[in-house]
Amino acid sequence: QVQLVESGGGLVQPGGSLRLSCVASGLPLDNYVIAWFRQSPGKEREGVSCISSSDGSTYYPDSVKGRFTVSRDNAKNTVSLQMNSLTPDDTAVYYCGIRKLTRPVPIRPLFCEPRMDYWGKGTLVTVSS
Repeated sequence: QVQLVESGGGLVQPGGSLRLSCVASGLPLDNYVIAWFRQSPGKEREGVSCISSSDGSTYYPDSVKGRFTVSRDNAKNTVSLQMNSLTPDDTAVYYCGIRKLTRPVPIRPLFCEPRMDYWGKGTLVTVSS
């Protein structure tokens, strides 16, 4: 079965940076997207990035655009999320998820919606001074 494991969460000061990683195992298909989401108490789960396994195309919502960067290392089955200029509003549990696709297509915003086929357990990011 597919397993996703996030790592890299922790405590960081406002304005600081943090890099999260998601390692995937057991993927049966080449065509999928890896998405990052976050959820804080009292809020809905929010997509923060998507990346296509086929062409590497990405999508970011306005809330993180210009601050977050997602990248992939296909050889290591790893997707990373580089987060810069962090604020307390970025405090949340961050999850990675995978959505299977029937064919390779460029990333689309809807792929960042929380409708994944597989989920990781999450890693906590706390931005505080």
